[in-house]
Amino acid sequence: MFRILTIAAALLALSGPVLAQGTQVAFGGMTQDTSAPVEVSADQLQINQSDGTALYTGNVVIGQGEMRLAAPRVLVIYTEGQGRIDRMEASGGVTLVSGEEAAESDRADYSIDTGVIVMTGNVLLTQGANALTSERMVVNLEDGTAQMTGRVRTVIDQGSDAPQQ
Repeated sequence: MFRILTIAAALLALSGPVLAQGTQVAFGGMTQDTSAPVEVSADQLQINQSDGTALYTGNVVIGQGEMRLAAPRVLVIYTEGQGRIDRMEASGGVTLVSGEEAAESDRADYSIDTGVIVMTGNVLLTQGANALTSERMVVNLEDGTAQMTGRVRTVIDQGSDAPQQ
């Protein structure tokens, strides 16, 4: 009985950080080279010269170094007069993969210059057998970290070596 109470007390103590309003996690296991070329493939492309945008639709896949982002729709906004990508806005269900980790959300906004991706709406981050959910995650590709906010929930897989009760 004492062992069960000890385990219950330990789980209760851990539930604060696990269900916290915000948490910082490692993302990608390595930093991303944000100066690497960006490759985009899609079923369709519409270019708007007047506002400096390109709209990719249908099976959009964006690659930069080891990172991959996939979504049904991505709007690419170019820096005025420079022909460089300023930012990308992905929507319709986004998947981001970097190293061993993957994240999903309703929407993602990627600022190329700052190396920051803001994922919003039903965010799910998987790191091996562990999973974290929240409403918003800000990924910093320069230092390989992510900040999750909005009712963060974590599921930690203790593996088959965990004691059975």
